Amino acid sequence: MNHFIIRNATVVNKGEVYQADVEIEGNFISRVERSGISNSAAKSIEAEGQWLLPGVIDDQVHFREPGLTHKAEIATESRAALAGGVTSYMEMPNVNPQTITVELLEEKMDIAAQRSAVNYSFFMGTTNHNLDELRRVDPRNTCGVKIFMGSSTGDMLVDDEKMLETIFGEIPLLIATHCECESRVKSRSAEWIARYGDSITPEQHAIIRDDQACYLSSSFARDLALKYNSRLHILHITSAIETHLFRNDIPLKEKRITSEVCVHHLHFTSADYPRLGNLIKCNPSIKEASNREELWKALLDDRIDIIATDHAPHTWDEKMNLYPKSPAGLPLVQHSLQMMLEYVKEGRISIQEMVRKMCHAPADCFQVHKRGYIDEGYYADLVLVKPNTPYTVDKSNIYFKCGWSPLEGTTFSNSIDKVWVNGTLSWDNGFAGPLNPMRLAFDRN
Repeated sequence: MNHFIIRNATVVNKGEVYQADVEIEGNFISRVERSGISNSAAKSIEAEGQWLLPGVIDDQVHFREPGLTHKAEIATESRAALAGGVTSYMEMPNVNPQTITVELLEEKMDIAAQRSAVNYSFFMGTTNHNLDELRRVDPRNTCGVKIFMGSSTGDMLVDDEKMLETIFGEIPLLIATHCECESRVKSRSAEWIARYGDSITPEQHAIIRDDQACYLSSSFARDLALKYNSRLHILHITSAIETHLFRNDIPLKEKRITSEVCVHHLHFTSADYPRLGNLIKCNPSIKEASNREELWKALLDDRIDIIATDHAPHTWDEKMNLYPKSPAGLPLVQHSLQMMLEYVKEGRISIQEMVRKMCHAPADCFQVHKRGYIDEGYYADLVLVKPNTPYTVDKSNIYFKCGWSPLEGTTFSNSIDKVWVNGTLSWDNGFAGPLNPMRLAFDRN
């Protein structure tokens, strides 16, 4: 049985920062003691001067399995997540075959049970035609249903308003949406391609997929949720105008409409396209610096609830195509925690707020069972971080199957030292041996 005492750690939990010993027994945190723990039977881990954080819960990743495993696999991407302190993920349905039946959903769960390095759940996908399958999903063991209200692969674009009304009105699960107005994106894309042809460049991406394309769709989803009192979570907010759709005058646990921002939209701006080009092409697009500043404001005043990644790897060769043929998405799950800790160091966000947005809030928003906090009786998903220990991103330490990152050459001032998943020490400044992932459970009726 796992039995550890993490001693003299600087614990960050529930808005506090304090020194404590934390005991792990089996899969769970058994004690948190500010006055210290005496127990000779446990393996002692000295953590003085290090931050002990809850494991990050990333509510939006694309691990590409099944069917797109030339880009990524559950095994490779979950190992990258582990190396970055992400101990739980929720993965998206636009794979091949698309996750649009309960049987296909369970097949992905089975793959993860055998291959994942960290805890997992998967969204059920929606189409214009799979309402009966959505009705079969058990809300207690699935994170939610995903609606692409903007372009996607295959037939996963849901643009039938009657179907949308039915989903919002009848499906009791959390509804997560990708919001971009398909007609506006198509018309603007056709206009710019007609004007520039193959010479169109990544710098045009934020012009084609602009703030209005996002707002038209996000506001429509918000209005549907208000009409039916649906449980709506709008993914990857990117524009200033969208931030005004959300409330901050009630606690997160009382909200029926929530939102997230992704690390790349907090980090990059359209000024980075000349340097990074297609490497930061993603949907919704990375926009002007003024939008980024408003995203930060909305994050810090609680209109935006969660920080995630939308980790979406493609091969280097795919990304090196000319702009119109280069796929959207970038790999980030290994470095999201370190990215945000740099903003802690800069004073842009406190470490307590960072933990709230990356660990506590996803657990609360999705009603994840006994995760996201350093509390007695909770699963021991824990991350020990060494501050003031530089770490440079290069190809030798990138664990994504695609083998690249837009952050290559970046030096972080912190390193991920140890990661426990359900009490098992699975990362110890390197992959440490046993894996102990579990399927996420949700406290819903």
